[in-house]
Amino acid sequence: MSVGSLFFSVCALVALVGAVSTVAAKNPIRGAVGLLATIVAIAALFLKLAAQFLAAIQLIVYAGAVVVLFVFVIMLLGPDANTGGKPAKVSLWRWGGASLLVLLAGAALFVTRNGFGPPVLLGPVRADYGSTEAVGGLLFRHGLVPFEIATALLIVAVVGA
Repeated sequence: MSVGSLFFSVCALVALVGAVSTVAAKNPIRGAVGLLATIVAIAALFLKLAAQFLAAIQLIVYAGAVVVLFVFVIMLLGPDANTGGKPAKVSLWRWGGASLLVLLAGAALFVTRNGFGPPVLLGPVRADYGSTEAVGGLLFRHGLVPFEIATALLIVAVVGA
């Protein structure tokens, strides 16, 4: 087993364990930590694919903003905040979600077994494809005006808040 395969296997395992702990955790703080582990593992997988920009955005936006927002909301509401739903209604939603998961897993198994024809082969990729320099160059060459408009909108929102 090569180092790259081992790195992928470890990152995939951490992402799966984090995702399962996010969903299965009874304590919301542990759920947020599981979400953070999943996000960091996915960022590491982006690094394995040589997509540094996506890895940085993954960490900045999701780990830096979304998880922190979740933790702030949990701290404001308290870790044992209840939704107020009836136990029978909650159980119905859980069984519905589990049924949907089984249905989607069956559909995925059917598609992987039968397929939709031969795989489509893509052409060769440039060495700098997906790098920070390539994404920044494309953004500032073709998307400078929308980028500046989004910047002004975010600054106005921050000042307004």
